[in-house]
Amino acid sequence: MQTFSTPESLGPYIQSLRNQGNKLGLVPTMGALHQGHLELIRKSVEMNDHTVCSIYVNPVQFNDKQDLINYPRDIDSDIEKLSEHGCDAVFCPADDIMYPHQPVLTIDFGRLEQVMEGRHRPGHFGGVALVVSKLFNMVKPDRAYFGEKDWQQLIIIQQLVNDLSYQLEIVSVPIKREPDGLAMSSRNQRLTSDHRAVAGELFSALSQVKNAIEQHTDLQSARAIGINYLKQHPAVQLEYLEIVQAFTLDAPAADLGTEPLSVCLAAMLGKVRLIDNVQVFID
Repeated sequence: MQTFSTPESLGPYIQSLRNQGNKLGLVPTMGALHQGHLELIRKSVEMNDHTVCSIYVNPVQFNDKQDLINYPRDIDSDIEKLSEHGCDAVFCPADDIMYPHQPVLTIDFGRLEQVMEGRHRPGHFGGVALVVSKLFNMVKPDRAYFGEKDWQQLIIIQQLVNDLSYQLEIVSVPIKREPDGLAMSSRNQRLTSDHRAVAGELFSALSQVKNAIEQHTDLQSARAIGINYLKQHPAVQLEYLEIVQAFTLDAPAADLGTEPLSVCLAAMLGKVRLIDNVQVFID
């Protein structure tokens, strides 16, 4: 596996692959890799001739400086895992490489970022879109892989690709979960043992809401079931639990029809912020 730290060194490698007619997959990550990330790698290796993984903790998407400082980093372990799972190249730039000048460009996704994560983390998705655009331009992949745990991000990245006419396919990969249902996340490493013991209740709450919707409970009552369930666990400080149309993030219509729904939440356990979601398909 080859390692690159600058676009100048990565570029000839990418061009060589292109000249040989290879299909290229990109897996953008912020490192601290877990089985969820490695599932993205496996999918890319399966679908493409070569796979590039980027590891970069992007400062412009953090609106909490302490969260940026505390974000877990373990580059040596990450590189070992990538090599074991068939990744062909890893791109690990430094901040001054990705942002040689203070960026002034802002990207506004309108209503897509006015709900849920966007409402609680202003500027977050603009920062995500900026770094992802840079990676698309540097790697020029045929396909890019994103996990469904960050559902709102996935929808926004697809909008980015559509609006800027990137010639690539966005491939979504289902959430990988721990045995108790907790969605795998790099942030899980920071949970205390007490908080880890209750973290699986987030998925339990989502599952109860999903079951209620599938049994044709009205959405307001279904949402209240999840909120009230989490109130039984004082360690979980719920930021939001919302039911939205899965692919537009709009509030569901009064007549649900067959439009898929997404039940999304964010919560604090101590100093660690976790997100999760489930999809609901109505008969």
